[in-house]
Amino acid sequence: MAFLDNSGDIVLDAVLTDTGRLRLAQGDGSFKISKFALGDDEINYSLYNKNHASGSAYYDLEVLQTPVLEAFTNNTSNLKTKLVSLSRTNILYMPVLKLNENNVNIGNASTIQAGSSKSFGRDGTATHFETVSDTKFYIAVDKKTGDALLEGRDGASSAGKKTPTTLTGLIEGYTGGPNNRDLIRVDQGLDTNEISPELGLDSDLLETAYMIEMDYRLGRVKAITNNNVAPVNFIDDDNIASYYLTSNYINPLGSPGEVTSTTNTKDKDALQSTNPQVFEGPRGSTLQFRIQASQELNSSTYLFTQIGQSQPANAANILGLELDDYLTSGGTIYYIDSTIRVVGANTGYRLDIPVRYVKIDY
Repeated sequence: MAFLDNSGDIVLDAVLTDTGRLRLAQGDGSFKISKFALGDDEINYSLYNKNHASGSAYYDLEVLQTPVLEAFTNNTSNLKTKLVSLSRTNILYMPVLKLNENNVNIGNASTIQAGSSKSFGRDGTATHFETVSDTKFYIAVDKKTGDALLEGRDGASSAGKKTPTTLTGLIEGYTGGPNNRDLIRVDQGLDTNEISPELGLDSDLLETAYMIEMDYRLGRVKAITNNNVAPVNFIDDDNIASYYLTSNYINPLGSPGEVTSTTNTKDKDALQSTNPQVFEGPRGSTLQFRIQASQELNSSTYLFTQIGQSQPANAANILGLELDDYLTSGGTIYYIDSTIRVVGANTGYRLDIPVRYVKIDY
């Protein structure tokens, strides 16, 4: 990887993607370049200086001379900011995607927290739990792990044994049935209060389809209201699965991946009890989905030992819980950190969501 010298004439550096090289290697004469993408990842447009002392010819000089990386084939790293073509010139704000962490009624939060005050372990013994808050979802890959963690999330007694108070951002990645608390919700909208949400989002900016990219070795995309697993559109040579989810997946019973319209109203707070919002400006569409852990993670620790990490469950651990108070005997916490990428098919805006797959072996 290196930088291109673009201090003089414009330089075009293009390479085939992994998929393109695979098709070229087939050697059957069917290879044809039909699609390409443009991006401006390296460009900082704030360098445009309309007050340059040398005149208008120099306003964009620093922008044009910004070092640009040479083209490379890794599709997980390049073109983080893709360019789109819009015919209108009166657009003041471009829509963005945000993780909706306000839907507390269904546990749709991306933080995991243990009660900071004195609570009780599974055996009823008083203990202290530190507060842990980070911006990732925790995915329990099997029922045994979920049993140890779900009690903490729900804060409910089980068989007369008290449990810690709160544990949010936890996804049951092993259950067969739907659980609306175990979802990830991504909202689209204009992140401004300069435009009333009552105006709605213009149709040419509205996302009617989303792409989800995730490591296929670790998990699958599922619906939020049934047990359907979304069909995979493509798996690349790095085991990254791509899902293309459209409004066609919507039906009254739910579907594998769901794109729905969010309510546009002037009062953002008025919706917080029924349909919590994250945008003060016009809202676009909402994507909601669940994650199912792969069979490999559910049934063994092999991938955890190959690409993950582990630590004793009864020590100060990644969950911030003294799990020796949960468990009847010592054990090991295995975990793999990964990312789920959500991309708007229309605008190209993308959001990376950190997740941690957890397995407790005891």
